[in-house]
Amino acid sequence: MITIAQIIVSLLLIVLILFQERGAGLSSAFGGSGEGTPYHTRRGLEKSIFIATIVFAVAFAALAILNLVLST
Repeated sequence: MITIAQIIVSLLLIVLILFQERGAGLSSAFGGSGEGTPYHTRRGLEKSIFIATIVFAVAFAALAILNLVLST
């Protein structure tokens, strides 16, 4: 049961990470940024996705540790 929950959490974590935007296309990968500064304030949906990513990452780590402890 824990393994299934871990798989579901990992898939949701992957989707949340892919939803996060990091600039416009490949230009940001080579150091170009259209905003002028690399830092900006997250607002609205972007902030919710960011917080959900952190929550699911912590849940994934907790499930992994729980799975390790219960399997021994």
